[in-house]
Amino acid sequence: MTHALTNHPYFGVFVLLALTGIAFPATLFLARLVSRRLSRLDTERLKMSIYECGPLPNKQPNTISVQFYLLALLFILFDVEIIFMFPWAIDFKLLGWFGFAEMILFIVLLTIGFIYAWKKGALEWHSMK
Repeated sequence: MTHALTNHPYFGVFVLLALTGIAFPATLFLARLVSRRLSRLDTERLKMSIYECGPLPNKQPNTISVQFYLLALLFILFDVEIIFMFPWAIDFKLLGWFGFAEMILFIVLLTIGFIYAWKKGALEWHSMK
């Protein structure tokens, strides 16, 4: 006797999802446990100790400018938006006037976002002096 549940077309996907939900946290827990057992916890003292007769070492903060992240974010944003235009261009005849109006609205929103970023100075490179 077969069950209706096992004959469902998405039963295999459900089983894989359930196994992933169990295996992924178990793998993370195991990796964390093994790394803590194998790591040396006394290395920070060695790194901060004085070497020969030099100055005392001090930790320096990360001085990477936020401008790098902002520019990368804007690049990804506009790049993904441009990629959305390719399927529209391929199915232009199939979509008709509704698809044309949707793409005009999309380009208008893209332009508004570009002007907003430009006016906020997100596209200008600031020197770190």
